[in-house]
Amino acid sequence: MSLPGPQPTLASAARALLARDLRLLWRRRGDAAQPILFALLVVALFALALGGEPRLLQSVASAVLWLAVLLAGLLSLDSLFRSDAEDGSLEQWLLSPVPLAWLVAVRVFTHWLTTAFPLVLVSPLLAELMHLPRAQLPILIASLALGTPLLSLLGAVVAALTVGMRRAGILLALLVLPLYVPVLVFGAGAVAASAQGLDPSGALLMLAAGLVVSALLAPLAAALAIRIANS
Repeated sequence: MSLPGPQPTLASAARALLARDLRLLWRRRGDAAQPILFALLVVALFALALGGEPRLLQSVASAVLWLAVLLAGLLSLDSLFRSDAEDGSLEQWLLSPVPLAWLVAVRVFTHWLTTAFPLVLVSPLLAELMHLPRAQLPILIASLALGTPLLSLLGAVVAALTVGMRRAGILLALLVLPLYVPVLVFGAGAVAASAQGLDPSGALLMLAAGLVVSALLAPLAAALAIRIANS
């Protein structure tokens, strides 16, 4: 009679899931560039539509940049759990000795790392296209660093709710956009407040508070939604 193997730890499960997701992403690395290209396209279209006037672009730069990042992240939200549901991986998640909420948290981190984090890195380029003053660039980066993980966490809950539905892309967008509005308001508002000479720390603290609460509750809510979808 063979003895059971060692139980996986939280760290080993996280490393295995992260490595698997990164390998799959490398195989379709062309798709990984889509959020950046989409954000560049949105910003370029806004710049063209406003005639390239620097003063006019500066007045709407924070809103446009945040909107471009939000919509770019929304592109890949439907695939957050869907591929796992289609190949049966979600069922293995449910049977795993590792808490489901932990696996969800690792997947959300991977989603943020591969979709939103590159957008944070290219945000200085996007800011230059919108003629955002360089003095406001640190506030923009700080708001994106706090707000984009919050978007991924909120989106994960809705993606888990709709994972069992076919062609749920439009429904997913309709459900998640109202949740994204406060993040958009505080994120763009922090940059706008800095541009007006006001203290942006209030908006940044609201984003930080939302991130902490969502990091604790969103994986639990998404795990419960996955269990319901697979029941």
